[in-house]
Amino acid sequence: MLLTITAGISSDDFGYLLHKNPTRSQVLELPFGNAHVFYPKLGSDEAQVALLVDVDPVGLVRRRSPQAENTALAQYVNDRPYAASSLLSVALVRVFSSAMRGVSKERQQLAETALPFRAHLPAVPCRDGEAFLRRLFEPLGYRVNTQRSLLDERFPEWGESPYVALDLEARVRLADLLTQLYVLIPVLDADKHYWVGEDEVEKLLRRGEGWLNDHPQRDIITRRYLKHDRRLTQAALARLTEGEDPDEESTGELRAAEEEAIEKPLLLAQQRIDAVMSALRSRSAKSVLDLGCGEGRLLQALLQDPTFERIAGMDVSWRILESARRRLQPDRLPSAQRQRIELIHGSLLYRDKRLSGWDAATVVEVIEHLDPPRLAAFERVLFEFAQPMVVILTTPNVEYNALFPGLAAGRFRHKDHRFEWTRAQFQTWSQAIATRHGYSVQFRSVGPEDAVHGSPTQMGVFTR
Repeated sequence: MLLTITAGISSDDFGYLLHKNPTRSQVLELPFGNAHVFYPKLGSDEAQVALLVDVDPVGLVRRRSPQAENTALAQYVNDRPYAASSLLSVALVRVFSSAMRGVSKERQQLAETALPFRAHLPAVPCRDGEAFLRRLFEPLGYRVNTQRSLLDERFPEWGESPYVALDLEARVRLADLLTQLYVLIPVLDADKHYWVGEDEVEKLLRRGEGWLNDHPQRDIITRRYLKHDRRLTQAALARLTEGEDPDEESTGELRAAEEEAIEKPLLLAQQRIDAVMSALRSRSAKSVLDLGCGEGRLLQALLQDPTFERIAGMDVSWRILESARRRLQPDRLPSAQRQRIELIHGSLLYRDKRLSGWDAATVVEVIEHLDPPRLAAFERVLFEFAQPMVVILTTPNVEYNALFPGLAAGRFRHKDHRFEWTRAQFQTWSQAIATRHGYSVQFRSVGPEDAVHGSPTQMGVFTR
């Protein structure tokens, strides 16, 4: 079986990320054969590594059972030598263990950066159809391309092969690409070549950290990774969800109240809404999608303005959406008004067809709640896949925090904030996104302007 990974970086950088010398091939012994690592392409702006796993099907069966001579022929004649399976996952860990941990002594900043990668697997099991394959990878921000072939071109009546050639493209960290392949390849195969026990639960939770918990196909990924073992699946899902707040609505309201108390003397929440509404009107937007809509304050303002003909709010929390529903009371609106507004349950970290086709998207005080490594997924979902004509994004200006009397030095405005950026940091991040995805960006201040510290909220208006 074969996996190639092409990186849009120099071969020197790629070698440091992989912890390999790209000028030398390598052979590693595995329990079921050998792994060959070599580099079909080396260059100053693109490099490619290939992992070829040479499986010994006879040795694999004999290792499993001392009485292999009496086993069925199918144990020896099967797809294990060429189709991607859990055997490839084992090889990935053995060959690229340091890269999967996201560490690089000489290039750590590069290891933490989302980079352009393309992974190619020439034979992937696809018995559940290409739609299932896409449901696994597209929510993670990958562009998915597949190519099917006939079982035998001489006998077209036999139909198509249950295997596809799979290409995945994304701007991600190398560690995320390798880890997600490690988990999802056995899920596609729906089988494992070895016994699944308690340790597999630990592997899944460790490798799925940071992305599996919010994946729309979390349950089926867990079930298939653990070979449909009900006890292990229930244990894994219980641990995946144990961090979820059982009273998320009240907790969210409490934290929002803390932030609002800090900003209340400035009436900053209303100033943000006014600034976003003004930017939307100046761009003549007719349809608006509010990502991370929370309790629906911006949605309420949009609904009161007939200029906006189609409005939707999306949030990852059902409880928060219900709070927004109570605020908006769509059931009490006239029919024409009710048809303008929609509430969507979903995550802004995963590709979603419902996010396409909007004039404008607003992201108000949301990105600072994301872990920094997940900003790359958010970027792709919004700017590469959804591609609204206008994106209006606001975030706190950490420089202004020194002027809030109720905020201790070094503290963020909200307990759930993962970061708060300076004006320079926000502008650098925004300009890089605009360049990558064909947008222009303008920056505006929201709230009172201080000569040294700037304004409390900073806003970027991206236009295609």
